[in-house]
Amino acid sequence: MRIHIAAIAAVLCVARVASAQSAAVEIARGDSAFASLNATSALAHYQEAITLDSTNAEALWKASREAVDLGEAAGFSNQNQARDSLFKLGEQYATRAVQANPNLSVTHFTLARALGRAALTQGPSGRVKYAKQVREQALEALKLDSLDDGAWDVMGVWNAEIMRLSGFTRFIAKNLLGGQVFGQANWANAQNDLEHAVALQPNRIVHHLNLAGVYADVGDKARARAQYDLALKLPATEYNDSHYKHQAEQALAKLQ
Repeated sequence: MRIHIAAIAAVLCVARVASAQSAAVEIARGDSAFASLNATSALAHYQEAITLDSTNAEALWKASREAVDLGEAAGFSNQNQARDSLFKLGEQYATRAVQANPNLSVTHFTLARALGRAALTQGPSGRVKYAKQVREQALEALKLDSLDDGAWDVMGVWNAEIMRLSGFTRFIAKNLLGGQVFGQANWANAQNDLEHAVALQPNRIVHHLNLAGVYADVGDKARARAQYDLALKLPATEYNDSHYKHQAEQALAKLQ
């Protein structure tokens, strides 16, 4: 009986190792597709890796990243149902990634990003629901890695998007909807956080786009133009960079 149990355990161990190895192959294929800016293919490979190893934190956070990227792209085309479904999928994968490995900054950042994108599709009450979670996850990412440029970007956008709500809406959110965390948002933090993100990763177009938006909102048109110009000059290295460039071009035209 002991020999039989040991044999079963050995078989299960070998199966787990084989699944992990197969998952690693699918992750590598996903990474190749990601580098080629093929988010659809990348997501499919990461999902296959998750099928093979359901608690693989790397496959989970990368699947979340691709789902959110595809959701953004759908949003640019006003495909709201597809966008919302992809954002929800990204949130689910990121939540599982944090559960699989809560000690990785990137899992918390990925969840903050997924929640943040979903929040932008909501009205005031929906944003209250997401605001606290987005901030908590971004801060946890920075606690684990203070050089996580993505988490700094999330924090900057978090501050900016709250400040872009009307004063009345912020008052209602803070005092009637339980969104006291809204009171911690301000333009200075938005600017500082996004400047930090740009300093850490100056070649990421999205950081320049978001920082330019804050400069424009606070009336610093010269620095806004400089950031939009940088966004237009940088090479596209991420799936939605072409869309970000188009946004920068449109925003720059309005500043002229």
